[in-house]
Amino acid sequence: MDIKSAEFVISNTDYKKCPESRLPEYAFIGRSNVGKSSLINMLTNINGLAMTSSKPGKTLLINHFIINNNWHLVDLPGYGYASAGKKMREKLQSIIEDYIMYREQLTCLFLLIDSRLEPQKIDVEFMEWLGENGVPFSIVFTKLDKMSAVRAKESLKAYQEKLHEQWEELPPIFATSSEKRVGRDELLDYIEGINKSLK
Repeated sequence: MDIKSAEFVISNTDYKKCPESRLPEYAFIGRSNVGKSSLINMLTNINGLAMTSSKPGKTLLINHFIINNNWHLVDLPGYGYASAGKKMREKLQSIIEDYIMYREQLTCLFLLIDSRLEPQKIDVEFMEWLGENGVPFSIVFTKLDKMSAVRAKESLKAYQEKLHEQWEELPPIFATSSEKRVGRDELLDYIEGINKSLK
């Protein structure tokens, strides 16, 4: 898929105020500092489309972008901010869960995981919640460039083995590096394939 245009549409804290179009939506989510904004910028070829920040917790809204006037890319708030107060964490959880559960246009959720880390309880529980609620999702490993190819392969294999303890069948898995533009074509082709099947 060629990205010919990518434009910011609207930010919200309420799924009911999201765009009224019937276009398919592909949402990106992950724990704070997982490299979500960098991945979105890499996918769209626009450096400042999603705001990157060294300070975790920058995305506190549901951000809609329209791609090729054909589908929406949705940048969701991250989860698991240790520094956020209880009230803030509950508010973010409510924004995220309401969008995922009630937004009919949501076609696939891309769950971003830092490839350098062992399976984190918060990510595994979030996947279980998605599975229990029948939410279609894919796993996107980020930051592959931060370690050697051998180490990356071992890390992803260990992660998948851990998931297989609870999941008979794993969702689609993508390995990416925003820095080296790894995984871009695979992700965009996957989205394009789904879009074609919806027509």
